[in-house]
Amino acid sequence: HVQLVESGGGSVHAGGSLRLSCAVTGHTDNTWCMGWFRQAPGEEREGVAVIYLLGGSAVYADSVEGRFTISRDSATNTTYLQMNSLTPEDTAMYYCAADGLVLNAKTYNHWGQGTQVTVS
Repeated sequence: HVQLVESGGGSVHAGGSLRLSCAVTGHTDNTWCMGWFRQAPGEEREGVAVIYLLGGSAVYADSVEGRFTISRDSATNTTYLQMNSLTPEDTAMYYCAADGLVLNAKTYNHWGQGTQVTVS
C-alpha cells in the first residue's frame, strides 16, 4: 500500500519561494514517475513537474520551467518541489502523485492529500 504525504505549503508574497515535500511509504518501483500537480478552484488538475525514479531526469510544465525544481532523496523516499519567483498564478492546491505517465494527471495511480499554496 503506497502512501504519499505532502507538506510545506503556505502563503507567500509574489516573488517568494516555498519548498514542498512528499514523503512516500510503501513499495515504489524504479520504473515510476513521481510528480507534482496542482489544481486551482474551478480548473482541471495540471501537471507541474515530474521526475523519473530511474535516472532522475525531470520534465516541467512550460509555466514553471526555470522557476521550479523537482528533486528526490532516494534514501528517505522523499520528493521535493522547490518553487521560486512565485506569482499569484501559482496559487493552487498542490498534489504529489506516483506511478503515471509524465505530466498526465489522469494516468497516476497514487495521490497525496494535497497542500495549499497561496501567493499574494
